[in-house]
Amino acid sequence: MSAMPPLRPLPLPPERLYAVCDPASLAFETTADLPDTEEAIGQQRAVESIRFAIGMRHRGFNLFALGPEGTGRRSLVMQFLEHAAAGTATPDDWAYVNGFADAHKPAALRLPAGRGAAFKKDMEELLAELGIALPAAFEAEEYRAKKRAVEEALKERQEAAFGAISKEAGEKSVALVRTPVGLALAPMKGDEVLSTDDFDKLPAADQERFKSDMAGLQETLEATIKQVPLWERETRAKVRELDQEVVAYAISHLMEELRDRYADLPAVIAHLDAVAKDVAENVGDFVDEESRKQGTGALRRYKVNLLVNHGATSGAPVVYEDNPTQPNVIGRIEHIAHFGALITDFNLIKPGALHTANGGYLVMDARKLLMQPFAWEDLKRALKAREVRIESPGQSMGLFSTVSIEPEPVPLDVKVVLIGDPMLYYLLSHHDPEFSELFKVSADFDWRMDRSPENVHGLARSIATLVRKEGLRHLDRGAAARVVEQASRDVEDGAKLSTHMASLADVVREADYWAGRDGAATIAAGHVQKAVDAAIYRQDRVREHVHEEIDRGTVTIATEGAVVGQINGLAVLQLGNFSFGRPSRITATIRFGHGDVVDIEREVDLGGPIHGKGVMILSSFLAARFGADGPLSLSASLVFEQSYGGIEGDSASSTELYALLSALSEVPILQTYAVTGSVDQMGRVQAIGGANEKIEGFFDLCRARGLDGSHGVLIPATNVKHLMLRHDVVDACARGLFAVIPIETVDQGIAVLTGLPAGEKDDKGEYPSGSVNRKVQARLAAFARKAEALGRRGEARNGRNGKGE
Repeated sequence: MSAMPPLRPLPLPPERLYAVCDPASLAFETTADLPDTEEAIGQQRAVESIRFAIGMRHRGFNLFALGPEGTGRRSLVMQFLEHAAAGTATPDDWAYVNGFADAHKPAALRLPAGRGAAFKKDMEELLAELGIALPAAFEAEEYRAKKRAVEEALKERQEAAFGAISKEAGEKSVALVRTPVGLALAPMKGDEVLSTDDFDKLPAADQERFKSDMAGLQETLEATIKQVPLWERETRAKVRELDQEVVAYAISHLMEELRDRYADLPAVIAHLDAVAKDVAENVGDFVDEESRKQGTGALRRYKVNLLVNHGATSGAPVVYEDNPTQPNVIGRIEHIAHFGALITDFNLIKPGALHTANGGYLVMDARKLLMQPFAWEDLKRALKAREVRIESPGQSMGLFSTVSIEPEPVPLDVKVVLIGDPMLYYLLSHHDPEFSELFKVSADFDWRMDRSPENVHGLARSIATLVRKEGLRHLDRGAAARVVEQASRDVEDGAKLSTHMASLADVVREADYWAGRDGAATIAAGHVQKAVDAAIYRQDRVREHVHEEIDRGTVTIATEGAVVGQINGLAVLQLGNFSFGRPSRITATIRFGHGDVVDIEREVDLGGPIHGKGVMILSSFLAARFGADGPLSLSASLVFEQSYGGIEGDSASSTELYALLSALSEVPILQTYAVTGSVDQMGRVQAIGGANEKIEGFFDLCRARGLDGSHGVLIPATNVKHLMLRHDVVDACARGLFAVIPIETVDQGIAVLTGLPAGEKDDKGEYPSGSVNRKVQARLAAFARKAEALGRRGEARNGRNGKGE
């Protein structure tokens, strides 16, 4: 059998109120003796998850790093990613070029790392060379002679055809004359064209002959005129062939040089062939003076939009996107104003983080990503399709009528890491079915670690690394030990250390400031303490005002004497990053009733569900202990006096039970004590949060009124390991002016608070005379007798009424 806990527990000794870190246990004089470290301490589980996610190249094994802000999530993730990226091959460059087959669908070109910039430069030089070579080629005498020959051939052909008609007409005394509306036939007499009057004076036979001859000639003339456009078309075709020959000759050496340079890239060769063909078809853009004066607008289609350039990248890219908007993640298509309209082309395509991180790692803040419209959905779409498709939200929803383009999607191979708090991870897991498919690995960062010698040494090395990195003063052993103690205080556990390195780093930085104020070469323990105290002072205005109102009597809290049904409870107020304990007066009243316990806070909707649960548990305890033989004939009311806000949590349930027992037994409770702790149905006192702040809050009040050795706080025994009290509280306890008493059961607590034993049942079910439980039992028995008497009276009255009927 296990030993029964003592009925009257003793106050805790000073060494159990604060887990001291002995400076002598640290194997260095100052942190200057310690080497730097980049190792994560206390995050082995998260480290293994990160390594696993990096090593898993299969689909969907992206990483979500969850944990409290300040635990080093981002720095640790980036450290491992950068190390892994250094040993990975550098990914390819990506560029967009004109889709000559369909200008609205730019083509994506993939080039080995570093060759994208070279290709862009080569194309720029090609355009510059073409701007010189082509005009020169078309201004050359050889080209002009060949073009003149083609044009002269057309002219000679026309002259020959019309000359033959003119000769035949002359033989028939018909003239071929040019008029404002074209060529015409007219009768002649000698060398002169007959007028209409002269023609009418001719004999009828001559007129008929002229008409017949002219009709035949007219048919021949019309047939020849119809042939002229065909001849001109043939001539233009010959000129085009000549132009293409000239272009081919002028650019052949330039294009061959590029083809040889990129012979290992079929996609680039295909693009160069398309460029050569388009240049030949649109040579006027290079030759015409007017086109050249209009700038490079027409020549933009030959440029290269280098989307991703890894020429200076060593290994895989590691990208942290601080502003994960939808355009910043998947890219965007910009527009320019042109004659009142918005137009665009492939040169205005801008990359997103997915492009720059392609082939490597992309890190983003989950909360920022989810706050941006469309960003989360488009990221999931890209990861599922394994390609990046640039499309604006308005375009995808059909809201914009501007001219736009549809760039060819870029194949995607990226490891995405999201960083967020645990609640966000759990919400996504529960509400988004795609989340678990795409982020199969979680790196769970712990907020605390064991206070082992290895972790203490690791923390000291981390401090040394910070000091060197930021140029701070080094810490001596005493200062380092004080930081270790503060790390335990931050997690409210003397056997644990905080992994919230951001707050510990701030303590070191502030301690460096105070060391500088003192002109010290190294940071001492006093400087660390000064930093802690100063940080509290900057934030404790509200706490000071709360305690001031209690000191002035505006808020009634008794710290002397004894009162029936009244007890000092303890609560914690959280204001930003600062929390403090505040005493509260809890009262209980008892009356004859039907066994109900009224929680006034709950009745007026100021009590939360957990607080209501605590009250129901203490009601169950009362019923189990004192109502085994029949229902309780009482009604009770509980209230937090002068409380005007919400009450939540069950940490005051034992306190409320003590007040009820006091009111039932009519035994006063010592007001020199304050109490915290929840209770179960068996009367065991259970651990609560904020034990340090609660004890210190009541201590400050008692010290302001004068400590005389009678004051103290009752806490659950299971909270003793969490104690890291202020030095002034520990010192007062050491001198016997204040006490922290661990409580395991309600019976222990009521004995301390009243000075009377709680009492245990004997074989007859009776409690010892003079005990608190005996007095409660007697009071409840009196209520029961009263209820029985009232019941008999009611039965008698009902009997008389029945006879009367």
